[in-house]
Amino acid sequence: MRLFDWRWLVVSSLLAGVLANAETRPQYGGTAHVAMRAAPASLDPADNSQPDSFARRSVMRMIFDTLVTTDESGRLQASLAASWQLLPGNRWQFRLRHGVKFHDGTPLNAENVAASLRTANSTWSVRTDGDSVVIESANATLLADLALARNAIAKRDAGSSPSGTGPFHIVDWQPGKRLLLAAEENCWRGRPFLGGVEIEMGKSYRDQMIALELGKADLVEVAAEQARRLAEEGRTVASSAPMELLALLFMRDPASTDEKLLREALALSVERGSIRSVLLQGAGQPAASILPNWISGYGFVFPTDADLPRARHAREQVRSIPTWTVGYDSSDPVERLLTERIALNARDAGLSLQPTTATTADLRLVRIPLASTDPWIALANIRAIVGMSAPKSGTAVDDLYAAEQAALATQRLIPLFHLSAACTAGASLKNWTLRPDGSWSLADAWISIASAKP
Repeated sequence: MRLFDWRWLVVSSLLAGVLANAETRPQYGGTAHVAMRAAPASLDPADNSQPDSFARRSVMRMIFDTLVTTDESGRLQASLAASWQLLPGNRWQFRLRHGVKFHDGTPLNAENVAASLRTANSTWSVRTDGDSVVIESANATLLADLALARNAIAKRDAGSSPSGTGPFHIVDWQPGKRLLLAAEENCWRGRPFLGGVEIEMGKSYRDQMIALELGKADLVEVAAEQARRLAEEGRTVASSAPMELLALLFMRDPASTDEKLLREALALSVERGSIRSVLLQGAGQPAASILPNWISGYGFVFPTDADLPRARHAREQVRSIPTWTVGYDSSDPVERLLTERIALNARDAGLSLQPTTATTADLRLVRIPLASTDPWIALANIRAIVGMSAPKSGTAVDDLYAAEQAALATQRLIPLFHLSAACTAGASLKNWTLRPDGSWSLADAWISIASAKP
């Protein structure tokens, strides 16, 4: 071999090594393009008028921080609160981290932290004590509550979006459509690798996948029923533990004994097994409980198999059978199929359901993201949805089970499945993660130049 050839081989090897390092070494700069189905009209984490979603939680966590947070195993970790302690009289004292500033340059202090928590929780008793915030609460779940995205610390000024302390600050915000974020150079956690994040909102799962295939998106959500197929095609799909409840929600309490019998018949008629196999493509876990088994430990005791003889027996005790309208999200083709299949199951039991896309209906097929991996917080949120007060939290499994049974006894909710949140990304986006609560994180993500599409 000639000397020229050896030299070219050496240069090629060095170049390959550089490219390999470019694949694995974090790089600063670049904009990550994200698509999501949710279309929030507000960036205030305490705005309860905005529907909860995994994507909205993700956006909140990029802009704002909480006093405490959780790691990948769900363990509590310090965040804006450097430390905390329980004082006599059910008072929790949180000492704030020094040197933290909001994106508008305002220093973080006890006064603005207390003001933010009072806005998010009007019933809480919150006061300041020097550089500390003191919360008086006998609630055993207070620390887990403070880790929720809705309790993120925000500085609110009239006429502008709230300011946070997170790794990215707001550059441009078109409510419900588009959000452009830029890296916060002076973030107390350190500057993120990404130079910015552009988020397109209100995009269907189909539109998101098209954008990913065309290289116009780096991170997209994946419908539960598509996760297995995408993985089989070679895509890396990150999935959370089951954190979403798919259920039928009645809009009011049953008005008579007859109506209670009919709701019981409906719950018994649903063939969850075949729905999971065919429509959900094997995704999710059939559920007759509000909380998934991995959170409560007792979900397996609730029978999920259809019992058509019992359903018919309950229905036969009622003389007049009304036609119930069942609402579903018209933008989700799978929800239409699910609703139609449930209506067929109900017909086998002698019931009459009419699927509709109208905003008003007797009951609706709903997707409810569990508010937390803490069972008491998750259950309290569901109980609020069905019109019940929060249960008194504790540590006994029997108490949790009783509180869940009480919620199911209202017959406002018929659990169907527990589903996972899932996302997939393009080859150029590295080191993004999916948090235990189903939200994604780009705080430590970066874009590989070597694998980026031209």
